[in-house]
Amino acid sequence: MRLIIDGYRDPYENMALDEAMLELRLRNEIPDTLRIYRWRPSAVTIGYFQKIKDVVNLDYVEEYNIPVVRRITGGGAVYHDQYGELTYAIVMEVKKEFQNIERSYRRICSALVYALKFLGLNASFKPINDIIVNRKKISGSAQIRRRNVLLQHGTLLVSTNLEIMGKALRPPRIKLKAHGVLNISQWVTTISIELKRKVKPEEVIGYLVRGFQKALNVEFTENTVQKKEIELAKKLETKYRSREWNFLR
Repeated sequence: MRLIIDGYRDPYENMALDEAMLELRLRNEIPDTLRIYRWRPSAVTIGYFQKIKDVVNLDYVEEYNIPVVRRITGGGAVYHDQYGELTYAIVMEVKKEFQNIERSYRRICSALVYALKFLGLNASFKPINDIIVNRKKISGSAQIRRRNVLLQHGTLLVSTNLEIMGKALRPPRIKLKAHGVLNISQWVTTISIELKRKVKPEEVIGYLVRGFQKALNVEFTENTVQKKEIELAKKLETKYRSREWNFLR
């Protein structure tokens, strides 16, 4: 499997590049790929089916110039902290063991469980797409399938600013009630909080790669984003920058 340890990209380019990789994998123009990347500036992404006004504090993100972009995947709203978060995206052929959606989430998300255990944390998978440490969420993922290829991407909270996250997002009250909490910071945690020390995202990348190697039983060949991926992403970026797409619902 190809491995790309990517740098910082803006939120529109990140989402466009994930979709470009999905499309090019569908055409068999690129191999199965894991990309690990970051965000600059910090941003909010929302799931394809979400109503932006219901899940994002628009007054706050506009005041502090925090971009908001709609994903092509489902799932909930996410705050991506440029200083304290890692995001992964995997595009791969849907082989037999990945045909069942819940099982595929469990298998891919187990990479994050392994990574956190390598760091000394007692992590576990919570269906359908969350990773839990000490009964708090530390990672969430989302997926889309097109024919025989899937794209799954997700977040790993290393030292995310939970105060900003709480102000930028508006989680549904029913969701908070289900977790028995009053706000986001009561049911979300970070690696830094759990290890009781400041952890930088750069420290975690190697553990994350090892986690994916173990979870998927693969060997990685490290490479970079190809020209054709960038070119297609540039075309898709127009959609992700548009108000029509981001305020679709």
